[in-house]
Amino acid sequence: METHRLVLPEDLNQFGYLFGGRLLAWIDEASWIAASLDFPEARFVTVAMNEVVFRHSVKKGNILAIESRLKKEGATSATYSVTVRRGRAKEGEALFTTQVTFVNIDEEGIKKTLR
Repeated sequence: METHRLVLPEDLNQFGYLFGGRLLAWIDEASWIAASLDFPEARFVTVAMNEVVFRHSVKKGNILAIESRLKKEGATSATYSVTVRRGRAKEGEALFTTQVTFVNIDEEGIKKTLR
């Protein structure tokens, strides 16, 4: 799945660059949506991001493409590979890459099998 975000003034830190935490929230949301579309019966919560390394700065007005793809399906979890680029997801150098893992839970918060 691919989604896009426009970097607005409220997304910036005091130096005029995108807050890292804002990007992480966008990545979490985009990959959660991808997981929820792939597994519509699941109740996913985020359990991990494997690496957080910001390779390039991002300024106001940039359009970011966030691409989330299923990498691994476990008994109770799903891991998504996420790549963030400027503009279109297939163009340009990656600004950020990570893997996000979700676990499926029941109403009590206990792990539950996906299928």
